[in-house]
Amino acid sequence: MPMTPAEFAAKWKANTTKEIAGSKEQFIDLCRMLGYPTPTEADPTGDFYAFEKGLTESTGGGGFADVWKKGFLAVETLVIQPMIF
Repeated sequence: MPMTPAEFAAKWKANTTKEIAGSKEQFIDLCRMLGYPTPTEADPTGDFYAFEKGLTESTGGGGFADVWKKGFLAVETLVIQPMIF
């Protein structure tokens, strides 16, 4: 179901979940808002577009990208917590 920019902003402004609990749903909502297929819709095998893709860093380490599309993007979602004094 399509989502308007205002609906997207309202939903995610009010969200207080941690990264792992919300990042995939947020990306799916972004895809819906922009009219793009989600990773699973576009690539059910995860060969070229996937969530939680294992990658090798340019420094030689390893890790996972929250969203990865071959030759296009690798996204790591970070949640910045406000500091309360």
